[in-house]
Amino acid sequence: MNTTTQPTVSHTPVMVEQVLQALAVQPGGRYVDCSVGGGGHAEAILEAASPGGLLLGIDADPRALQIAHSRLARFGDAVLLVEGNFRDVQTICRSHGFAPVHGILFDLGLSSLQLAEEGRGFSFQVEAPLDMRFSPQQTATAADIVNTYSEQALADLLWRYGQEPLSRRIARRIVRERPLETTTQLTKVVEKAVGRGHRRIHPATRIFQALRIAVNQELENLSAALEGSRELLGYGGRLVAISFHSLEDAIVKNYFRQESRDCICPPDVPTCVCDHKADLKLVTRGAIKPTPDEVAANPRSRSGRLRVAERL
Repeated sequence: MNTTTQPTVSHTPVMVEQVLQALAVQPGGRYVDCSVGGGGHAEAILEAASPGGLLLGIDADPRALQIAHSRLARFGDAVLLVEGNFRDVQTICRSHGFAPVHGILFDLGLSSLQLAEEGRGFSFQVEAPLDMRFSPQQTATAADIVNTYSEQALADLLWRYGQEPLSRRIARRIVRERPLETTTQLTKVVEKAVGRGHRRIHPATRIFQALRIAVNQELENLSAALEGSRELLGYGGRLVAISFHSLEDAIVKNYFRQESRDCICPPDVPTCVCDHKADLKLVTRGAIKPTPDEVAANPRSRSGRLRVAERL
């Protein structure tokens, strides 16, 4: 994996003003950016939180942390960057004495920096090894999944994480033609399996999404991270998440709804036996979307959905 070549694209954070409003950033506040990436959101938060504001940024990708460190260097000791997975956000923050906090941000999914960096295998448009790991510390790659999973397991994965309606046909073709070692090899197999047809998006898009999610255990890590984040918030602290596909958004939405209710017993239970008490409240009923002007300027933002909850 190439971790030395800096991406040539610029990093444009999405929905910056909405993030600042959702976090209710205040001077002197303490904030956590759980997916700091290129540091765009972190920079805006630190500016709004000055004087006296502090930020702890987490990312599993060491290359992203290098870029963020350069971008945020002017803030000096006000920022602390940590290499790690955000599923461990509670452990990371407490080990650095960074709790309680005023706000926590998740900017989920794949960043434009990772997509543009050659050798990572995230894009089906560039020849690269089938890697797709966010962190070089991880062992399993996309190639491991593609070349070792059974046809049934592979089809299930493509359906679950990619919502691909032709998952069985694609899995059958992959198994027939493997081993596959590069992005272009996999893309050609997918194209032969389903054809280009009249699809609005390239047929490999969902396949690459599914493999990336599986390699990095993104949905499982998100569920663990939300639970850990809630316990870090001080009273009135805000938990904000930006998601870019329905699987992430559903996890965030359902978690916020669950933790904003006093009882989470099944509907058929006549009397509450769960003893669950709400400790979040929904700040907005639905998801906040990017403005038309932002979508026009930054098409990547078009699928963004921001949700926010506040600690009771």
